[in-house]
Amino acid sequence: MSLRRTPFFKAHQQSGARLIDFGGWEMPVQYTGIKEEHLAVRASVGLFDVSHMGELRVKGPNALAALEHLVSNRVTGLPVGQSVYAVLMNEQGGAVDDLFIYRLADEDYLVCVNAANREKDLAWFQSHNPHGAEIVDECDVWAQVAIQGRNGHAVTQALTSADLSGAARGSIVAGDFAGVQGCLLARTGYTGEDGYEVFIPADQAGPTWDRILAAGAAHDIVPVGLGARDTLRLEVRNALYGQELTDDTSPLEAGLGWITKLNKGPFIGRDVLQAQKRDGVARKLIGLVVENRIARPHCPILNADGEPIGEVTSGTRSPSLGTNIALGYVQAGGGNARPGNTLTVDVRGRTASATVVKGPFYTRDY
Repeated sequence: MSLRRTPFFKAHQQSGARLIDFGGWEMPVQYTGIKEEHLAVRASVGLFDVSHMGELRVKGPNALAALEHLVSNRVTGLPVGQSVYAVLMNEQGGAVDDLFIYRLADEDYLVCVNAANREKDLAWFQSHNPHGAEIVDECDVWAQVAIQGRNGHAVTQALTSADLSGAARGSIVAGDFAGVQGCLLARTGYTGEDGYEVFIPADQAGPTWDRILAAGAAHDIVPVGLGARDTLRLEVRNALYGQELTDDTSPLEAGLGWITKLNKGPFIGRDVLQAQKRDGVARKLIGLVVENRIARPHCPILNADGEPIGEVTSGTRSPSLGTNIALGYVQAGGGNARPGNTLTVDVRGRTASATVVKGPFYTRDY
């Protein structure tokens, strides 16, 4: 089976990117190196190809009711031109996916879903649609780029005639971009930095890659692969579906209570979440600073008595901080998840001390 390619594939080849199979897509994992690309985003601005992400359109007079039924967060009251982050729920209180919902018009919502879940999410939307909303698969309609970093706004503004001066975090506007009409420019991202995610009609997207790099040259823009995308998101503690979030993981366990509105009315999985809220969750997602070793997914986490209490979901050497960081789930009792608590991680048979920390590992300074 051949791998799928985005409209920017030739540009990645020409730049010498290292390409890998990522969920059935031939994608760049790095260009010059993960650390170099990561630090360039933190210092100035980077360009990401995220065209493998999926897009669903939910439309019509029953669109709002459908979305309220499907997701954990409140969509009612979302202004046109704004977005909301939410978990797509299953009946067991687990996460089918995490996604962004953009309200484009009164009865028109664009939903951005994770690349590996495109088909699964579409099927879920279609089979859990008692209100009869119009659900349209637009995954092949759009290409998508992310322009991220403290200079991400300046680079994006240079490529559009739309006035972005008043664009708030989470906003989305329609306009031209890099010489292409009919684009959508969203002030969202996955890196912890400022910037935009731009939806471009896929059949016109190819030439925009070089145009973006040319417009960003004054800010030393660099193309960035999936490797640095992962280290950037981990530093700011953004969840990755398939690791921190799964079909068996609830948003309350994942520390996403802030996007779980139990009082908004009925939605899929709410009864389970209400019970977790009342009785407490059995496990919690924690952040760890790990000494001497890099913890990888599935490394066991042990308490002070050497007993297994959980496992790592993501881990890396932080390029920004120069320390080893990780996320993982532990049993909620016994103070295991308390910030400052010392635990141990088993890294391929060797133990490493780890300290529980609260909040993101990295916070931007602007």
